Amino acid sequence: MSTTVKSRTPTKELVHSGRADDDSGQEMMFLNGNDTVTTSSGDNQSLRPTPRALTVEAGPSRSHPSVSLGLPKSVVNDAVLNVPELPPERQKWDNKLQFMLSAIGYSVGLGNVWRFPYLVQQNGGGAFLIPFFVMLLLEGIPLFLVELALGQKLRQGSLGAWNIIHPWLGGLGIASTLVAFLVGLYYNVIITWCFYYLFNSFQSPLPWSTCPLDANGTAVSECTAATETAYFWYRTALDISPSVDEPVGIKWWMALCLLLAWIIVYFITMRGIQSSGKVVYFTALFPYAVLTIFFIRGITLKGAGAGLAHMLQPQMHKLLDPTVWLDAATQVFYSFNIGFGSLIAFGSYNPPRNNCVKDTLILSVCNAATAIYASIVIFAILGFKAVRSYDLCVQHDKGLIGERFPGLVVNGSLTDEAYANFLEFREESKDLGLRGCNLEAIMNESVEGTGLVFIVFTQAIVELPAAPFWAIIFFLMLLALGVGSQIGTLEGVISTVFDIQIVRGARKEVVSAAVCIISYLIGLLFVTGSGEYWVKIFDSFAGTTGLIFIALLESIAVMYIYGHRKFSQDILQMTGHMPGPYWQITWRFVGPVLISVLLVASIIYRSFDKPAYYAWNAEEGKSLLTPYPQWVLIAGGLLAAISVLPIPVVFLLRRFQFLRLDTDINKGVIRRNETTISTKQMMTDVDEYGDNAIEEEDEEEALGRLEMTTSNRTFTIGHRDEN
Repeated sequence: MSTTVKSRTPTKELVHSGRADDDSGQEMMFLNGNDTVTTSSGDNQSLRPTPRALTVEAGPSRSHPSVSLGLPKSVVNDAVLNVPELPPERQKWDNKLQFMLSAIGYSVGLGNVWRFPYLVQQNGGGAFLIPFFVMLLLEGIPLFLVELALGQKLRQGSLGAWNIIHPWLGGLGIASTLVAFLVGLYYNVIITWCFYYLFNSFQSPLPWSTCPLDANGTAVSECTAATETAYFWYRTALDISPSVDEPVGIKWWMALCLLLAWIIVYFITMRGIQSSGKVVYFTALFPYAVLTIFFIRGITLKGAGAGLAHMLQPQMHKLLDPTVWLDAATQVFYSFNIGFGSLIAFGSYNPPRNNCVKDTLILSVCNAATAIYASIVIFAILGFKAVRSYDLCVQHDKGLIGERFPGLVVNGSLTDEAYANFLEFREESKDLGLRGCNLEAIMNESVEGTGLVFIVFTQAIVELPAAPFWAIIFFLMLLALGVGSQIGTLEGVISTVFDIQIVRGARKEVVSAAVCIISYLIGLLFVTGSGEYWVKIFDSFAGTTGLIFIALLESIAVMYIYGHRKFSQDILQMTGHMPGPYWQITWRFVGPVLISVLLVASIIYRSFDKPAYYAWNAEEGKSLLTPYPQWVLIAGGLLAAISVLPIPVVFLLRRFQFLRLDTDINKGVIRRNETTISTKQMMTDVDEYGDNAIEEEDEEEALGRLEMTTSNRTFTIGHRDEN
């Protein structure tokens, strides 16, 4: 048979390398200078394009072939073949800077501000940087490149990429998408809280600077039992319930802020990177401007030096504690947002010849440097707050001593030397109710997450001159960090949904709207009286152990199923450089071992340490550690199961063919790269970013990657390297 295809693009030579389902072996197709594709195995056939259709003429001795070219209807003699329309062309970044800023905005998030400084404080100060950089080199950077390069090579979102590597691994794409969706649900609630604080920052004095008064004109007892900032957070902003068992209805002011957050996220993501790519210029760069402003102001404050010394002073004995290394590995893992599928989506929008290795190194250094830079800023401000609290404490104690022992007072006040001697040598100091001020003890008061941002740091802002200004730019910075990460997380979800065949015909604006509406309705759970507790439940169960398991399977799948040699060849093809021993060792051995240790440690920790949460006690004005009720543990277990359940389900369905309806999501879809074990690399003629490369790719999109099924044979047509 001889098959001839007429093409409108005679300038490129096309090559086919496919797997035959019968004895005929492999067949080669190429487009010669006469604009004809020919295969030889029998009777003559010719394929001639018409303006709106493709006509196939077959010899009488052969059955009609089934052709899937992604074009309008085709006719084979007297038989009409239903061929799907061309799917929308995959989006591309406008330029390299847009991609880099999007990746920075995605990976540099709120954790760099409220999680990393806490870990530095808890795990040996400057000594913590040693395990952090070790884990960065052995775990973070290699896994980051795996996901980024995978997306760039396969030109698919997470769901399509893992189906291409092996159909049995299709559940990995679903699992990572579900995790990203669950994390996006509560991550947008944090953005909601930032909006609420931002709106309340346009007041002077700030509403969290003083305690409100009751009907009798006295300060509210709950506020006096706690602090002004703690009261504003727990009572005014959240109106929190005493336990997770008491939701106490939806708080309308937070529901409106949540609606605003999802509307903004929708308008940013509704057209994919065509719309979100423009916003990243603000969301990625603005936080650095604010951090720099806070840095300049912070280092000029009294106490900044004490805060920085507390951060950088190494406690080397902490390195012998295995939990310090575990914390470092966990921080690196989550700060790079590995396992969500968003990096795969980001990489798929890059040109095939983009140097993803260089991008990985730049982005990794930027991520780590930002975490350290943010910590310096945070500790400078916290040092100012600690010294101010210490001075107020000393002033209080000196007043008590002066009232009891007026002979120690010199020139109307107690000298620092007299105060120190009194505390050290006078027994009376134990009976005066002195606070026993200690700067080191105040500096060691560790807090993370919402407590650091909405209680401790807001209290430090109150002490600054022109406090509303600092509050406004601080919460604008948090919004930029949060929205940047949320864009990336949601892009991983939407790009995966959009890669499903039945959704491809829908407008991306409609798909994005559906995802955002569903997310908002579910997110109303987080704006009830027990909303903050549910945020912590989702954070503890939905995006921890399951995410580590997903990353472990991803690493094993790429290195040992797809093959490390083939993956290295892909890197060589895309960058022009073969990955060296560092990449090979970390990919094949060190990375999987570290993730396995992290996974086992996480499981052991959850098995022996009964999950608990901090419930707000209004009478005592503080949060008390409270065990989760049994029903919450069951709900948390379901959240964890949802994130990993698709992996075994899809494996079993496809391994044992339980469902005939289970089909490859990419069936009939034009693929711009094919990397399954049964195929060869084909796409090697598209250069990096540039007008010529993009135009060339656009012109040949329809011919660049086609799937054709003729009788029992499956073919893929692509470009052959002219070199």
